[in-house]
Amino acid sequence: MPRYYLEPMRQEDVAEVSQVDHLCFSNPWPQSAYRRELRKPQSNYYVVLRRADEAAPNGAVESSEDERGRFSFLPLPWRTEAPRRSDPVIGFAGMWIMFDEAHVTTIGVHPDERGNGLGELLLIQLFVEATSRGAEMVTLEVRVSNDSAQALYRKYGFERHGVRRRYYSDNGEDAYIMWSPNIREPGYVEHFYRLRGRLLERLGGQLVAAPDESAASSS
Repeated sequence: MPRYYLEPMRQEDVAEVSQVDHLCFSNPWPQSAYRRELRKPQSNYYVVLRRADEAAPNGAVESSEDERGRFSFLPLPWRTEAPRRSDPVIGFAGMWIMFDEAHVTTIGVHPDERGNGLGELLLIQLFVEATSRGAEMVTLEVRVSNDSAQALYRKYGFERHGVRRRYYSDNGEDAYIMWSPNIREPGYVEHFYRLRGRLLERLGGQLVAAPDESAASSS
């Protein structure tokens, strides 16, 4: 059974992220764009999802609350040292944070890993970071033809609030502008927790804590 863990995206991840980006999208970002974004951690946030190809030393992640309050997601011991290169990046996501708004810039999952709830996992992690930084609303653009992505966003309360004409440079396709409700409203928090719980139940023991350096060196 595959296992997965989340880590902050770092400069050394960009080449691998770019490879997955090219598999996901017809208009992938250049590596220089990711490198530029990562130089602004005060206003940006980027995360990678890795598949643990070795036995996960830290066990399954449990849902819990922490000092951020009820909207917290997973108590992951996010590593700051270089990741183990044997654990491939199979997903990524990012956003800009501007005052009380968060703008999702990208979410991608390797085509071979789709259909397993991993895109939803990445979206949830963006929501958690957005609220931890004081955001109240989340917005994004999505291709008008991308029905599966729109269904996921509607599941989390997003609604369409306009169209950006010929937004995508590869084929001139329009993009819907979608906005979440206020993610701090108690009713929305309850909705979020129900969805989060269902996802954790679906993933079961597949979501694990990021391996620490001592575990990596002893494996």
